[in-house]
Amino acid sequence: MKKPTLLNFPEKIESERLYIRPCLPGDGKIVHEAIVRSKEQLKMWLPFAKEERTVDEVEDGIRQSYAEFIKRTDFRLHIFLKETDEFIGSTGFHRVDWEIPKVEIGYWLDTRHTRKGYMREVVQTLTTFAFDTLQVNRVEIRCDEKNIASRRIPEKLGYVLEGTLRNDDVSVSGPELRNTCIYAVIPSDWK
Repeated sequence: MKKPTLLNFPEKIESERLYIRPCLPGDGKIVHEAIVRSKEQLKMWLPFAKEERTVDEVEDGIRQSYAEFIKRTDFRLHIFLKETDEFIGSTGFHRVDWEIPKVEIGYWLDTRHTRKGYMREVVQTLTTFAFDTLQVNRVEIRCDEKNIASRRIPEKLGYVLEGTLRNDDVSVSGPELRNTCIYAVIPSDWK
């Protein structure tokens, strides 16, 4: 396998209604606005949404993520509507292990765009991209056992629930221990 840093990555990955592109310096304002709008829902599951962050703090995080993207150690990606170029959420390939190789897909949406099938479309597109372009042998999705909306995505796409890690994490909102579901798919299982 060639060095991951030499891996070509397209400017955008397209699906029927969306395009997904790497995060870029300058995305801080649109991401910050989406987080603020979606804070009540996101803070239940994602630590970054629990604390108030400024546009500059979000921009700094994006620039750090962009550096990881360049090194091909993490791929933070942003989701846009094709029709309007509106930012609607974030996704990416995380916990990248080039030895296997394998990736984990993470995701969140601006709450104005939930329940429209967008995230299922994103994950389906990225799973195919991971197998066909990145040539990975495994794609995982990990989520809190109580996050039913997040769990529906891999379940509807045919990912296998390989296990539940008990008392694996602490709730974002406090000291409660939580379980983590691990869903996965390998190339021979993917449609």
